[in-house]
Amino acid sequence: MKNPIFMASMCALALAAASCNTTKQVANKPIELGANPIITHMYTADPSAHVWKDGRLYLYPSHDIFPARGCDLMDKYHVFSTDDMVNWTDHGEIVNADMVKWGRKDGGFMWAPDAAYKNGKYYFYFPHPSEDNWATSWKVGIAVSDYPDRDFKVLDEPMKGPDGYVGGWDMIDPCVFIDDDGTPYLYYGGGSHLFMARMKDNMLELAEPMKKVEGLVDFHEGAWVHKYNGKYYLSYADNFDGANRMHYAMSNSPMGPWEYKGMILAANSCAMTHGSIVEYKGEWFLFYHTSDLSHKNEYRSVAVDKLYYNPDGTIRLVQQHH
Repeated sequence: MKNPIFMASMCALALAAASCNTTKQVANKPIELGANPIITHMYTADPSAHVWKDGRLYLYPSHDIFPARGCDLMDKYHVFSTDDMVNWTDHGEIVNADMVKWGRKDGGFMWAPDAAYKNGKYYFYFPHPSEDNWATSWKVGIAVSDYPDRDFKVLDEPMKGPDGYVGGWDMIDPCVFIDDDGTPYLYYGGGSHLFMARMKDNMLELAEPMKKVEGLVDFHEGAWVHKYNGKYYLSYADNFDGANRMHYAMSNSPMGPWEYKGMILAANSCAMTHGSIVEYKGEWFLFYHTSDLSHKNEYRSVAVDKLYYNPDGTIRLVQQHH
């Protein structure tokens, strides 16, 4: 005769094991993406994606204003977030040109931004001209908040370095990368040139003069830096006539030298490209934009697809879906 206490204990152990296995399977279930573009109630572009301490994925894009006048009228930033990569919350506008005291009086020209979290604060970085001659007067604006999705205050002055305000001709698309040791870096540039420098711990100033980034092939704009398995990756848009593609380089250091590796995103319905790469719930994703919704270059929409690495750390060409 079997011992009833022994049998009850064995049943309990079996149920616990089954529960653990079920939990593990659910945790490892691949994320299913919804249709692209992921935001359809307004036009968004140049997505900067980050996963913050609350576990949600936040998206900081630029905003294509309707009706457009090229890219001149872009002057408002919204923030979006998700916890499942399908349903997105629009948290509303966080920064606009009227909030920038040092900006050009006619506003506009609020192009590709980025965000960072350090010292218990959220930092939002955006390019903006300070003069009517916008092409030569780009600077890096900074807004700071205690929250990732609201209450951002634009600082009275743009970012400074040892040589004065950071900026100049075609200096757009700031990217801020914080390494595992807490050191922040700024990558900044456009018009076929890119510069970088270490930032001070206050996240508001450069710790050193900027230096030109070497080793990239056909760099145009839209730099983004991320880290995977101890290697640093710098992705960017090229100058391909008619429809930019996205390429990348790798390095053993955030300061370079960089070694070009190839293309990760082919051309799509939009003439220009700009993206960000982020890990979320154990999977990697590339955010970018297309003109699939509007069929016009001046009205772009953010899209996302999964990104995969080869065993040697190189990145496979991302397969775009609709």
